[in-house]
Amino acid sequence: MSTVNGGISFWYADQGLSAPREPLPGDTTADVCIVGGGYTGLWTAYYLKKAVPFLNITVLEAKFCGYGASGRNGGWLYNGIAGRDRYARLHGHEAAVRLQQAMNDTVDEVVRVAAEENIDADIHQGGVLEVAYTPAQLARLKDFHSVEIAFGEKDRVLRGARETAERINVAGAVGSTWTPHGARLHPVKLVQGLAATVEALGVTLHESTPVTEIRPKHAHTPYGTVRAPYILRCTEGFTANLKGQKRTWLPMNSSMIATEPLPRSMWDNIGWDGRETLGDMAHAYMYAQRTADDRIALGGRGVPYRYGSRTDNDGRTQPATIEALRDILVRFFPVTAGVRIDHAWSGVLGVPRDWCATVTLDRSTGLGWAGGYVGSGVATTNLAARTLRDLIQQDSGQSGPTELTTLPWVGHKVRRWEPEPFRWIGVHGMYAAYRAADRREIASPRHGTDPLAKAADRLAGRH
Repeated sequence: MSTVNGGISFWYADQGLSAPREPLPGDTTADVCIVGGGYTGLWTAYYLKKAVPFLNITVLEAKFCGYGASGRNGGWLYNGIAGRDRYARLHGHEAAVRLQQAMNDTVDEVVRVAAEENIDADIHQGGVLEVAYTPAQLARLKDFHSVEIAFGEKDRVLRGARETAERINVAGAVGSTWTPHGARLHPVKLVQGLAATVEALGVTLHESTPVTEIRPKHAHTPYGTVRAPYILRCTEGFTANLKGQKRTWLPMNSSMIATEPLPRSMWDNIGWDGRETLGDMAHAYMYAQRTADDRIALGGRGVPYRYGSRTDNDGRTQPATIEALRDILVRFFPVTAGVRIDHAWSGVLGVPRDWCATVTLDRSTGLGWAGGYVGSGVATTNLAARTLRDLIQQDSGQSGPTELTTLPWVGHKVRRWEPEPFRWIGVHGMYAAYRAADRREIASPRHGTDPLAKAADRLAGRH
């Protein structure tokens, strides 16, 4: 059987599509209009409706709920948040510690709500294991481990080569760091369960309804306009499709493969009995999970960016990217050399110019937004949604400031990306440098980060 390429994602091939919901039938009004039917939009609808049941909430989705990153991601529910180190520099260490603690708690919050709402998303709380397999990676891993502890993760564990192999037998791994604040899940089961839950609460979901422009109190679509005091933009990697937002967040491409189900004999060799999510300390990093049906789903960067902030339609992936991901799979687990790749797909994630996730409500216009998760959105969307809920309740006089509304990512302003062709040149140059740095670190036993990677970090604006 050949590899299925595209078709949104393996998760949809596995789960199937939900019955389509009707598009917007014409002009209408709401108390809150949410643009985007992914995790951010659906979580926001959920928490707002739970807090204020009489609210009239409308969600507008261009395709179907979970069409974007929410239905294509690696299923990492974990406590990482984009921009924490910058927030520490801007607002002080303790403010960033509060943000990190909120993310730690968010992992448990998603698990709690899924259980409470009977959403079976194959969630397994095995934590997150990140490995090193070169001296330079090991040095970065130890630094990373120390920094995470300094941000309050006292329950994080550093492991040597033998202890790492006892958890997951990654070929050549010389060390790892593990945090309990993570879980594996099935992304589509979560997004479909969440959509059904908010609909049952009385939220109106309109699919096949692309929003072309957002203005204060107006969301314009080809079928009509929704007028509401609050219009919330929850469009992540597809934000560039909106009028005036072409350079707001860059739609960065990420690609994945899923193997056939692996036999018991292979799992005896690989281990992975704890079903941790798995990552590494490479510059062009990988991410993986052991699925509920015993496949390996593994992702990384393929073609990182399409000229003009274009986004794909069906997740189709270049053959060279599929082979590159297979090479990573076999490099990690040589026993999988002859394994069939059942599915390959791609999707986009939102990247701000300073690589900082943000959540904002402009009280003068009623426009709000959240995103720029840089690939760490499965959990961060939940924290963003609860924060948007609190910001709206504060603005409408139902409550005052809360612990969430005072976190340092609230209201953060980011400059726009450069015009073309500069952003295409910059992004492709950055990832070429990262890949070259990874090759050089593997080829030579250097103990420090390759200078090419440091240059790429400066180009990216990460440091």
